[in-house]
Amino acid sequence: MMLSAGPELRLLRFLFCTVLVLLFHANDAKKKDLKSACSTCQQITDNFNKGFERTAKQNFGGGNTAWEERKLSKYETSEIRLMEILEELCETSSFDCNHMVEEHEEHFETWWFQKKTKYPDLHKWFCVETIKVCCPKGTFGPDCNACVGGAERPCHGNGDCDGDGTRGGNGKCDCNHGYKGEFCLDCVDGYFGAVKNDTYALCAECHASCKTCSGATNQDCDECKEGWEEDDQEACVDVNECNKEPPVCQEDQHCLNSEGSYSCKACDRACAGCSGPGSDKCQACASGYQDVEGTCTDTDECSQSEPACTKEHQECVNNEGSYVCICSGGYEERDGECVQTQQQETAEESEESQTTSSPHGEL
Repeated sequence: MMLSAGPELRLLRFLFCTVLVLLFHANDAKKKDLKSACSTCQQITDNFNKGFERTAKQNFGGGNTAWEERKLSKYETSEIRLMEILEELCETSSFDCNHMVEEHEEHFETWWFQKKTKYPDLHKWFCVETIKVCCPKGTFGPDCNACVGGAERPCHGNGDCDGDGTRGGNGKCDCNHGYKGEFCLDCVDGYFGAVKNDTYALCAECHASCKTCSGATNQDCDECKEGWEEDDQEACVDVNECNKEPPVCQEDQHCLNSEGSYSCKACDRACAGCSGPGSDKCQACASGYQDVEGTCTDTDECSQSEPACTKEHQECVNNEGSYVCICSGGYEERDGECVQTQQQETAEESEESQTTSSPHGEL
């Protein structure tokens, strides 16, 4: 009996999709764990080699006696030296590292006492061939399959193979800048194939004016980038946006052209419109400035024949492009007027009182 396209069928479809998603994430997590395990093993063998070098002369006093030579010879292959190296392999906080060392300590002992001479590459013997968490360079995955492009030149030398040297990854290429495609043999826009065959590609950068190109000069552009245009010789040349009409910048800005672009810069404060930087490039002077031999300079309003500050007890103070009116000493502004300060009034009253009470005042 066939199921109708009802709630039961929709539920089955939902459960099927959910299982697929969970399986995908589980597989992805497993691949990451495999990469991590190889990284941990690589760290352990690197630290082992450093420890091996560190302890090489540790029990040698520096003399040349036969006794010291015999003592050193015994220490070189001793269990004491092995334990000293193992103790320094991992940081105390690194769980994965310490767990791997503890789990496989017997392998280190086997290599140290039995395999070291025949298999001097500890990483290859331990990580790749014995506990099998890594692969040889240029291979990936559980079976150590060759990366795209081959194990000798993964991704044809133009990218990184996912999972390279580990039991994880999918072997796909992450191409270097300038390269693209499954095999990293194609060039991205802005690059051209300087050299290319079935197994090798060298992508070189196009001229700055080219969006795509077939060569290195501005005459080799297939298409010009924005900010460039084709001239009579079919070469891409810079567009001077600063000569465009209407102007590309605002009235209080001047245009600065650059290759393939432009920028708008603020005019000098002395200018009301300008053609470039500085007060000598003003189209007109801003309020508070005057033209002096082609340069807009500050107008000193306080030195004009007509006083700028007209209220009683005011003084004029000039500043760049303007001026301010302030009350004279001993006065303060109240309701728009300069009036005597309370302290000044008290002092004057005191003086008047002293003058009145003075015996000379009666004469």
